[in-house]
Amino acid sequence: MSPQTPTQPAPEATPVAPAAAPDRTSAFELALNPLRFSDPFRWLALGWRDFIRAPVIGLFYGAVFMVMGWALLKVYEQAPAYTLALSAGFLLMGPFLCLGLYRVSQRLEADQKPDFGDSLLAWDTRTGQLAIFGFVLLVLEMLWGRATLVVFAVSFEGMPDFKGSLLALLDPTNLGFIVAWAAVGAVFAGLIFGVSVISIPMILDRQTDAITAGLTSLRLVLTQTGVMLWWGALIAVITVLALLPWFAGLLVAGPVIGHATWHAYRSAVARPVVDGPAPSVVH
Repeated sequence: MSPQTPTQPAPEATPVAPAAAPDRTSAFELALNPLRFSDPFRWLALGWRDFIRAPVIGLFYGAVFMVMGWALLKVYEQAPAYTLALSAGFLLMGPFLCLGLYRVSQRLEADQKPDFGDSLLAWDTRTGQLAIFGFVLLVLEMLWGRATLVVFAVSFEGMPDFKGSLLALLDPTNLGFIVAWAAVGAVFAGLIFGVSVISIPMILDRQTDAITAGLTSLRLVLTQTGVMLWWGALIAVITVLALLPWFAGLLVAGPVIGHATWHAYRSAVARPVVDGPAPSVVH
């Protein structure tokens, strides 16, 4: 039996920068800051500032929104019953579509130079949670579309065409249909807005899961309903006005609202308190 080799003391490990730990704070424990009715105007002003500081990136995303609007119009001409829900859903899914804009605002806030490639790949660090949240929104959109089809089916004999659907919405004799369609839309629009208004920026900014982000967003809307409804109304009005000149207004309105949504999240959700000095990074 060979003699044992004396155990040598292990060399001291070189300290490395700790990896970001997942934020396991419950959605009901996260501190929410009180908001004022003037805050949405401040968010829009900050959104405009971010757009001016990175106009090329902003115009790219604005062009994407404009093209999507054109495509949505074509779909509306072919299947208006579906598009009545999908068009509103497109507007309310803006936080997910604006992910690259959130990354730009995040970089500008940290005094870093925004990068176009970085904005396109902003989803790469949080792929799993963003996919989960995107699936939730997709399910809600499908349920909304199905509910709208049911309303059309019980209100008319066959599905009306493009012109017929517009006339149906404007005809006072179709009051029952109008009330039912508006009620279904209000329920699903409110639900989608509630769970998504700050969720995507939160998932991007923190190591949090999709459920916690969605519940935090919904909790914000339920606890500060007035301000958040006011914010939603401003988004709706600006977007509708941007749609009028053949969706061209989305070139600017889209990215400005996207940047502003980042600042809405940063204003609403308190930053985590870290005990002790921040760890030093060893290069």
